[in-house]
Amino acid sequence: MNDQQLLRYSRHILLPDIGIEGQEKIRAAHALVIGAGGLGSPVALYLASAGIGTLTICDGDTVDLTNLQRQIVHRNDAIGTPKAESARNTLGAINPEVRVHAVCERLAGAALTERVAAADIVLDCSDNFSTRHAINAACVAHRKPLVSGAAIRFDGQLAVFDLRQAESPCYQCLFPAGGDDSDMRCAVMGVFAPLVGIIGSTQAAEALKLLAGAGTSLTGRLLLLDALSMEWRSMRLQRDSGCSVCAQR
Repeated sequence: MNDQQLLRYSRHILLPDIGIEGQEKIRAAHALVIGAGGLGSPVALYLASAGIGTLTICDGDTVDLTNLQRQIVHRNDAIGTPKAESARNTLGAINPEVRVHAVCERLAGAALTERVAAADIVLDCSDNFSTRHAINAACVAHRKPLVSGAAIRFDGQLAVFDLRQAESPCYQCLFPAGGDDSDMRCAVMGVFAPLVGIIGSTQAAEALKLLAGAGTSLTGRLLLLDALSMEWRSMRLQRDSGCSVCAQR
């Protein structure tokens, strides 16, 4: 790192659990963020400000006025533009060192598999079960750590599936496909604006810890937040030995 970089990231470098070595790992990493909405906004902002080397942001939607209540990576003058491009513009103004790739499409099939394979870590900030299950399957296949978040109304949840570890459960172990897969959309159910900030920021924190090798990750646990009472609950997760996605890994 040069003098400007040492200054920019000095508050991370001062942390013994990160230091120069951990910050260099962050700067060398490639994160894939799927979804540039309520969760993806704080995820992208914190990863970029922390100096992630490469950030690929995937979203097939455009910015709408109703998004601005909570999707803080977008600005009023971005209404009508692709969310991935809007996010790239904002992040470039915050930290021009970060290589931001905007993918203005909803990833699926081979395109999703290729993006997951190319990343060091994947952050699921999507809003539907079919996408979440597809992301999980790709992460299992390529043994990529997955940081998954969700938020609706006043309820949030967060889990890390470190699929490099033999005993880590996967998303399918927790939410089997074919169960109650009825998607709950913000457009219908509503969402408390700061809730997505809390969950998304925690997703970014878990990703940075994994990349830097700092602390203990959330792997094997599910965090649940009731923002109305501001109460967190933590549940232990176990791998399903009969899981149709990860049992054979």
